[in-house]
Amino acid sequence: MKALILAAGFGKRLQPYTRHVPKPLFTVAGRTLLEITIQQLEKAGCTAVMVNTHHLSGQIEAFIRRRRFGIPVQTRREPAILGTGGAIKNAADFFGARPFMVINADILTDIDLSRVYRFHLQHRQPVTLVMHDCPAFNRVLVRNRRHVVDFCSQPVLQHDPALAYLAFTGIQVLDPQVLDWIPAGRFSSSIDAYRRLLAAGRRIRAYMVENPRWTDIGTPARYRRAVYEALVPKAFKKAFGYLPQTPVRRIMLSGDGSDRRWYRLASANHSLICVDHGICAQQRPSEAAAFVKIGTHLHRRGIAVPRIYAADTFAGQVLCEDLGDTHLQQVVRQCASARTVAAIYRRIVDQAIDLNLNGARGFDPAWAFQGPAYDRALILERECRYFTEAFLNAWMGWSVDFESLRREFEALADGALEFAHTGFMHRDMQSRNIMHRNGNYFFIDFQAGRLGPLQYDLASLLIDPYVDLSPGLQQALLSHAVRRLEEVAGIDPVRFGQSYTFCALARNLQMLGAFAFLSRVKGKTGFARHIPAAVKGLQQRLGALAPNPLPRLAKLVNRIAL
Repeated sequence: MKALILAAGFGKRLQPYTRHVPKPLFTVAGRTLLEITIQQLEKAGCTAVMVNTHHLSGQIEAFIRRRRFGIPVQTRREPAILGTGGAIKNAADFFGARPFMVINADILTDIDLSRVYRFHLQHRQPVTLVMHDCPAFNRVLVRNRRHVVDFCSQPVLQHDPALAYLAFTGIQVLDPQVLDWIPAGRFSSSIDAYRRLLAAGRRIRAYMVENPRWTDIGTPARYRRAVYEALVPKAFKKAFGYLPQTPVRRIMLSGDGSDRRWYRLASANHSLICVDHGICAQQRPSEAAAFVKIGTHLHRRGIAVPRIYAADTFAGQVLCEDLGDTHLQQVVRQCASARTVAAIYRRIVDQAIDLNLNGARGFDPAWAFQGPAYDRALILERECRYFTEAFLNAWMGWSVDFESLRREFEALADGALEFAHTGFMHRDMQSRNIMHRNGNYFFIDFQAGRLGPLQYDLASLLIDPYVDLSPGLQQALLSHAVRRLEEVAGIDPVRFGQSYTFCALARNLQMLGAFAFLSRVKGKTGFARHIPAAVKGLQQRLGALAPNPLPRLAKLVNRIAL
């Protein structure tokens, strides 16, 4: 048996994702659809495979060159797309004298292809179409579940009980004689050829399968669902040693500032968290890929982060350890005394230092999806300009020219980096990204991690307006961190403190930009309640600079009424 995989299409229903990745290279649980199909054909006894290509053909051809399959796999590029019939005719020289299989590249199924082929060899009709009952796709009229009668774009009511509309699975076996019914050298549909066969009195046989695992991943929703259904059993098996026997309950959780969606997946007495970043609509590295690479690295370093059990980074879905619903902000609110809060934060500061230092060992900057390092350009664009445009102008309604403050912003950036002690930087080290479970604390939302100053994460933790630690406690915790870093990293306390001051200012600007943007643009108005605390903190930090290299910024910020 030889087989043709139809892989030339544009994947229009899957745009914009198919603009940079062809549909056959979409992944399901980390394996491409094309790889899955080729391996299924090999298992079924196929001796050679041809893949027709057109859209982004170079990617498909390069993928096949890189892989070593157990059977020969070749590609045939169509300079102008030929359609399903034209593709079959174009491969006529490949098939030989025996019946051959044709299969769509955008289906995911467990249908036994070897049984399909044997079935075709046992009857005399020139075509076998594999059919099943799937209401969303039932467009083929079949008599007695044996013979195809017609192909319809819109089914019409049938009064004959022997007739029923069923769905074509995209799997078919053809005798070579069918090639005579397909025109050469131009676009054509295989359905048109089959209609001509029927009109000439020839029969087309239906091979019925009952309740197969079958998905046409031709739309984003169906693709996402297929990936989810593949990942869930894999993750439960790895996490708990069993496949979930009962339907897994999928409970949507409230998110925070990002556009990602969060779900709790519960089965029996166990649960996992699904983080859905969305299908990758950009060239790699993606946010989901960064989440998996960085999270796996940190976990291997013994750092308290959720363990990742299964992922498909192109689909954007990651299944990981469930750390519960309690984060540090909630813990602080329930504390009976400032002494207890201080003790908790000293413990977390120690964990953060371990994250910064230990996490930097073996960290590959290529994993970062927003840039490999926290640098001057990032501070100016994503913190200073963000603050100016999203907060001062859009939120406050002012008309502040970023360029009028550029020199001061450059001084701020240089100050943050001048005596920076570089390590792994979490980038969003705040109380809602620290989970509490069974007396232990875990860091989440590390996907924006990169190399950067230890001072930045420490500042993010201490000036966090969600908990609004007192200035005295912030200073005490900073002193605790400096002592620990003197012991384990040999830092210079004075220089460390100078860089910390400017990192705290940069973080403060970023927070205000984010709170304003999320409230005004994203409609997440709950963030607005934290703006007064963030403004107050910024005013205090700018006022404490002596001498003050940021006078114009300080003057502007002091105009903000709380």
